[in-house]
Amino acid sequence: MSKTFQFWSPSLLLGLAIVGLFASMAIFPGLFSSQDPAGLRLEHRLSAPSAANWFGTDGVGVDVYSRVVYGARTTLATIVIVLGIAILVGVSIGSVSGYLGGWIDGLLMRVADVFLAFPPLILALATNAVLGRGLQQTMFAVAFLWWPAYARLVRSQILAVRKLEFVESARAIGANEFRIVGRHVLPNVLDPVIVRASLDAGFVALTAASLSFLGLGAQPPTPEWGRMVAEGQKFLLDQWWVATFPGIALFVLVIGFNLIGESLSGRMQSGLHIGIAEETEGR
Repeated sequence: MSKTFQFWSPSLLLGLAIVGLFASMAIFPGLFSSQDPAGLRLEHRLSAPSAANWFGTDGVGVDVYSRVVYGARTTLATIVIVLGIAILVGVSIGSVSGYLGGWIDGLLMRVADVFLAFPPLILALATNAVLGRGLQQTMFAVAFLWWPAYARLVRSQILAVRKLEFVESARAIGANEFRIVGRHVLPNVLDPVIVRASLDAGFVALTAASLSFLGLGAQPPTPEWGRMVAEGQKFLLDQWWVATFPGIALFVLVIGFNLIGESLSGRMQSGLHIGIAEETEGR
């Protein structure tokens, strides 16, 4: 079996297809829905799913399907911004900590440990409560929560790489420390960061949706799945579609990211085992 075929496993392809579908909704929502996600039609409130309204309408007559489609943009934007901030901060701090070592390493890792000591959702709730309600505040609160894991991950990778022969060779020919880290060390530690980010994406979506469900995240009329579930819970027994369809969308997106993350993680572990086996045979 070819390495290319092994890499493009069915689970990875399924995950990419799911995430790709939601990404298409986020980028081109008009191709998937022609209705206004904020258009009030009180005369059609709480209408059941039909040919005109595939997912029915909510408590103020807004088409649920259009809000699910446009909600994909809110959720994916949150994931990209949160992970972008967390990775930028985490990789920077982890690089400094792992490469310099000493008291700087000890200080930075103790700060990271303080963040990691608290339950994630509790820390996000506390941060969001301080910053106030809103989508931007939620993004910052979740990013504030996620960076220590990346700092720890990058630090551990750099500790393993910084004493390798190619790093010592770069130092011997006079390369400065910033060049060594940026050109020789970081490119060799980013694979685990990518795998971690693909696994974290689903958890970021769930955390942001949880904050919106509690009223701290995106505010009306911004379409956001967690907020839609919260608004629909009072109709759950009779008008089940109001909360069910955004909940299903969130569930499917998380499954898609998990399939990608698990596939990449398995591939990385497989490559590590193959490399060790080849090295052992070479000896």
